[in-house]
Amino acid sequence: MKAEERQREILTAARSAGSVDVAGLAETLGVARETIRRDLRLLEDHGLMRRTHGGAYPVESAGFETTLAFRTTMQVPEKRRIATAAADLLGDAETVFVDEGFTPQLVAEALPADRPLTIVTASLATAGALADRDDRFTVLLLGGRVRGGTLATVDHWAVRMLSGLVIDLAYIGANGISREYGLTTPNPGVGEVKAQAVRSSRRRVFIGVHTKFAAVSFSRFAEVSDFETIVTTTGLPATEAHRYSLLGPQVLRV
Repeated sequence: MKAEERQREILTAARSAGSVDVAGLAETLGVARETIRRDLRLLEDHGLMRRTHGGAYPVESAGFETTLAFRTTMQVPEKRRIATAAADLLGDAETVFVDEGFTPQLVAEALPADRPLTIVTASLATAGALADRDDRFTVLLLGGRVRGGTLATVDHWAVRMLSGLVIDLAYIGANGISREYGLTTPNPGVGEVKAQAVRSSRRRVFIGVHTKFAAVSFSRFAEVSDFETIVTTTGLPATEAHRYSLLGPQVLRV
């Protein structure tokens, strides 16, 4: 098997399983572990994968994006910790934007139910999860084309609706966040909705696990400095968290 073919096999396996490990790949492909490590380094250099200790995971891009169903199976305890900490940042907000994705959905579910809130979201899953709390919550679902993989609305209908609102607090996710390129997502249509949510909100909180950091996707929609707070996991080193805080936001590692 040629190197390029082997690297395609590695990338396909990673995108299917969510991650790969060096030992398993070496056995499956019948090559030395060092060969696999070289392949992973090359794939990382091309922005297709991120290496971890003993393995790697795929970077979401214009050509690859995980589904909402897949995201509900990955790093769930960490995402729940983020959601709890993020919900505690609500303050006196009365209107809240909740982004698409599993972690934002968990934030919505963690919001206090003992006070009235108006929640705006592009996520059908989040709107459905909050539907039985309509005694306290008013839920506004943005219109638009529904993306099957993420169950979220996009395109000009969603952007236009958001542009007419002034929102107290927005909880925003991303497929990647870096100090150089800001917040990114694979799909430009999704990026437009996120960008408008950033423009329409008075306060903004980024929520995402540590593996999002230093990852760069296709469509750029915000700067790190647009956010008052970043909530992530302790997997982000304290030194790196400090570098992000120098750009403006408070960084909470939970």
